Amino acid sequence: MLIDGYENDALVAAEELLVLPGFWAAYLLWMCQTEENDPDPLWFGADEADTDAAHEALTDEERWPVFRIPFADNHSVVIVGRNFTDDLGTEYFVSHPEWDRHGYLATIDGHQAGPGLSWQELTHIAGTPDPEVPGIHAPHARLLLLLPALGDRNLPTDAVTLIGDALVQAGIDQDTAPVLADALLRDHPLWEPAEWALPSPSPLSGTQQHFPGILHCDETGSPRCGIRLARGITREQSDRLARALGTWPTP
Repeated sequence: MLIDGYENDALVAAEELLVLPGFWAAYLLWMCQTEENDPDPLWFGADEADTDAAHEALTDEERWPVFRIPFADNHSVVIVGRNFTDDLGTEYFVSHPEWDRHGYLATIDGHQAGPGLSWQELTHIAGTPDPEVPGIHAPHARLLLLLPALGDRNLPTDAVTLIGDALVQAGIDQDTAPVLADALLRDHPLWEPAEWALPSPSPLSGTQQHFPGILHCDETGSPRCGIRLARGITREQSDRLARALGTWPTP
């Protein structure tokens, strides 16, 4: 697999990893860590051996996993396991075949950057798969894969229910899923929840960096604070992206 910016890296399409018994524990368990509780793979219905096997696949230095989440108008969120020796990380970015470079959403590593998605964007992307483009199309899997990039102070009252339903569809016990969903949404280990808003059109505020319709994040550690989500794109391309993200009305 070839992706701009990763030409010299051993990228492989990794959608098949989702069927591993320990995949969701390996992918999401770290988000449940608190001062009071050490997360347990059993919460995800997986044992330690299955979780370790999935973790090894996710962190393989010879095969960097790539998860593709195609959504409206030929856009995709791409998740790359950046598996350098002693420098593991996960990159979340949005891409389009017409763009010269990717728009960065979030980075999860020792020098994290985020959040990268609002709840509105997360759920809209998850619910608008493009079946004509290769990648992951099941809405529940898309929602859970994107969850680590979320950081939103204004979650709706049904957020736990929606994540819980996605967990059940992923094979988590229906009695455990609501508690696990609450743990996944309560406190992100790497960043604070953010406020998201459309930028105000003021020539004095630096909004030349923004086009209308793309949400702005108020957390200074986020790639989406103070700059465009995707640099170098045209106004028309930005409008298409905003509509694909569900934050700008269709014409």
